[in-house]
Amino acid sequence: MDDSKYVGKRIVITGGTGSFGHTVAKQLLETGAEQVRVLSRDEAKQDAMRHELPDSRLKFYVGDVRDFDSVDRATKNADYIFHAAALKQVPSCEFFPMEAVRTNIVGSENVVRAAEKNGISSVVCLSTDKAVYPVNAMGMSKAMMEKVAQSHGLNNPGAETIVSCVRYGNVMYSRGSVIPLFIDQLKAGRPLTVTNPEMTRFLMSLADSVSLVEFAFTNAHQGDLFVKKAPSSTIADLAQAIANLFGSKKEVVVIGTRHAEKLSEALATREELTRAQDMGDYFKVPADNRDLNYSVYFDSGNIAQACYSDYDSHTVERLTVEKIEELLLTLPEVRRELALAGKTARIDAFS
Repeated sequence: MDDSKYVGKRIVITGGTGSFGHTVAKQLLETGAEQVRVLSRDEAKQDAMRHELPDSRLKFYVGDVRDFDSVDRATKNADYIFHAAALKQVPSCEFFPMEAVRTNIVGSENVVRAAEKNGISSVVCLSTDKAVYPVNAMGMSKAMMEKVAQSHGLNNPGAETIVSCVRYGNVMYSRGSVIPLFIDQLKAGRPLTVTNPEMTRFLMSLADSVSLVEFAFTNAHQGDLFVKKAPSSTIADLAQAIANLFGSKKEVVVIGTRHAEKLSEALATREELTRAQDMGDYFKVPADNRDLNYSVYFDSGNIAQACYSDYDSHTVERLTVEKIEELLLTLPEVRRELALAGKTARIDAFS
């Protein structure tokens, strides 16, 4: 993380008690931020985080992004916002889609409005690959969050507050992800359960997700969307890699696809890639800044669009089981679990 950018700054993290919030708050404090504010509605998680990171510069705001006054209060006199608050579980959003609308769409609009009102320099909204060609309520609500973020610049061309988005796939070992589930199953002596062995997902470490947001803060113009290039894995290979690391011969049980899951995910559409800028490890997709002069849509198009394919987990670099093991061993949480299980030989071999 670029130390100089955050020295003396006040940064707000919505949904800051989650895995991403913990990581980025700790790094921001280490870089010399004047203040890091965590806005969330869970008192217990805030109390746990307060004890984990005992620093007077870390401030906690109990509130909800659904409530504009909560966001307004937390963002007064701040400089930057990491907007991570969201409902993220696909099945729960399927059963309660309006809750996803209230948090992921209306809540995001509250964040953008409060940022503009309070003169925030930059807001980065965290999105997901499920927002690309969405088939479930969670992905649809995140796609609409992206539209809310991009519409800020369309409706306020002279705005000083820059609002951008980042989009990433599965963050390994984040709360609610499949890797800690697999490890818990192995520790309990149960078989590993997979939905569909051929299902593919992008793999990204928590450190990579923080780097992506940092890259957006440094490089964003109004309405930009950033995607980090990432390899993918089948669920079967991921389960096998974890079993190998822990020396387990437990069987893998196929339980079937859950509510509204896709066989693969895409981080960028072919339509987006036609206007994307390749920035090495990242794609930068600028906002479509055409106005409401509809003749632009009907009288001209993009001939190059047919030459592009989606950036999809089925077609990008597919990691072997051995490469997945190496990637897993870069995660501190996996190394800790291996040490507790007495599997230090694998850690030593990697080191």
